[in-house]
Amino acid sequence: MNRTPSSAAREQADAVQDAGPDSGSTLSNGLKQRHLSMIALGGVIGAGLFVGSREGIAAAGPSIVLAYAVSGTLVMLIMRMLGEMAAANPASGSFSVHAERSIGSWAGFTVGWMFTALLCVAVAAEALGAADVMIQWFPGTQPWMWVLLFMVIFTGTNLAAVSNFGEFEFWFAALKVAAIGIFLVLGLLAIFGVLPGTQAPGTAHLTGDGGFLPKGVDGLMVGLLASVFAYGGLETVTIAAAESKDPVRGVARAVRTAMWRIALFYVGSMAVIVTVIPWNDSSIAKSGPYVAVLDYLKIPAAGQIMNVVILVALLSAMNANLYGSSRMAFSLTARGQGPAFLAKVSGGVPRRAVLVCSAFGFVAVLLSILWPDTVFQWLLNMVGAAVLVVWGFIAAAQLRMRRLLEREAPEKLVVKMWAFPVLTWVALAGIAAVLLLMLRDESQRIQLLFTGGFGLVLTIVGLARQRALGRTGADATKP
Repeated sequence: MNRTPSSAAREQADAVQDAGPDSGSTLSNGLKQRHLSMIALGGVIGAGLFVGSREGIAAAGPSIVLAYAVSGTLVMLIMRMLGEMAAANPASGSFSVHAERSIGSWAGFTVGWMFTALLCVAVAAEALGAADVMIQWFPGTQPWMWVLLFMVIFTGTNLAAVSNFGEFEFWFAALKVAAIGIFLVLGLLAIFGVLPGTQAPGTAHLTGDGGFLPKGVDGLMVGLLASVFAYGGLETVTIAAAESKDPVRGVARAVRTAMWRIALFYVGSMAVIVTVIPWNDSSIAKSGPYVAVLDYLKIPAAGQIMNVVILVALLSAMNANLYGSSRMAFSLTARGQGPAFLAKVSGGVPRRAVLVCSAFGFVAVLLSILWPDTVFQWLLNMVGAAVLVVWGFIAAAQLRMRRLLEREAPEKLVVKMWAFPVLTWVALAGIAAVLLLMLRDESQRIQLLFTGGFGLVLTIVGLARQRALGRTGADATKP
């Protein structure tokens, strides 16, 4: 039967109004408000901040502060858009559900499976990173031993009640927040010359040593690319919110505090690092920026302290990514976008999805051992720019969903995107600019091409499924 645009919009609006939190699913609601708050808080402090920031500082110098501020602004816009949709319609599929409802089932299929693949590969990368830390402490051991141990622990955690995942992330996040908080306090005391044995550096390291832009605008652009990918993981809180007792309140609170968290943890720590020590200090490349600052401040066992924090950050990300990938896979299959056996839930947990995502992650680890420079590198390249694809779909979905909600369900707009639609278009332009920067950078170009190819394949399959089943965005009323 043919439908007019207005009737299609009405059906789509009905789907938006009728689909309650995780409509059609039997997931539990065992996450508490304190879990969500800490998941949101700890989600912005990832291994990328502690490990990956050295490359950004080496490329941009003191202007890395500007790079993190610009990329952080983009991330805040994305989170605000995602928060608006998640608060209006909480779902375990998060942006995949929103994309399916507002754009079409092909969009939900494409972004959902790309995000699932991204998280599964990330689980492998983080397990290997955590194993490297453990090998430093136990030199006689092999990486696969630690990987197996971590996979078993977190698979078990995610197979149990969701409250167990929440507790793990609560304490992981608490340790990360405490660590970065102490680092910032020590750094500020050193900057003002209050810390014993230190003198106030003033702006010597910000304007000296080649100036604020020692490698020019090109260096700033490389630093911007490095900073963008350090923000991955913020999306997990909107997935987790669907399993809380009050998802709307939880998402709203998390999104509204995103600004100060990003400013404090990312921009603030970069500012402390390049103010306290020279950006080109050899210790930054050797030990990492955080260890270099702590060593400069003569903090005992600085290297080992940061190794513990990095290990916690890696394990936290591993746990959260296994959770996120299993929930996204469950949501996709519950909506008929994947193999139906993954949609089974027992004890409020999609255990089959957890096991499959865990198995995929472990296979990826084996590939990294057997073919590190070929097959595993291809996997990494396939998901290298996936986060930008996800952000693009979030912005496009919000652009259409907001209009629909304003007409049909304005009471659901608990969280609103700032200056809509201007800032939504600004975010889309920012994503396009980052993609263009990746094309300019030879080392990043291959990732963009692989991810683009992967996304194209998913889009073709999604469109074929949509055409074969005759599905539209209005049909997406499940999780």
